[in-house]
Amino acid sequence: MAGPTLFNSGIETLRQAIELRQQRQQVIAGNIANADTPGYRPRRLEFESDLQAAIREHGQVRRTRQRHMGPGNPPASVKPKVTLDHDAVNVDQEMTRLAENQILYEAAIQALNKKLGLLKYVAQGGR
Repeated sequence: MAGPTLFNSGIETLRQAIELRQQRQQVIAGNIANADTPGYRPRRLEFESDLQAAIREHGQVRRTRQRHMGPGNPPASVKPKVTLDHDAVNVDQEMTRLAENQILYEAAIQALNKKLGLLKYVAQGGR
């Protein structure tokens, strides 16, 4: 992208959230697949606090000139952290995490679709 614009920063944030949710889905699926593996410790993909911080930081508009207001800072790239759980895999808990992550993934997809739909509406002159 050439630089931040009024719309691409929100789209970029949603893209990151969707990508991170996909990665978490893979980690959780791996935990479920290895539930019967002796000595296997479930992994967790943590990114929410970093993503929230990036969203908060992005929401702050930076003035570049006295009479000019920019669209805001570009969202920071969020790096997920993989941690190991100390307990054995609990399939019921993993399935709950999987369902929760899937719901949040679908919500991010819907938000992105709405944003793109709004851009399409504006590009078509409100028709």
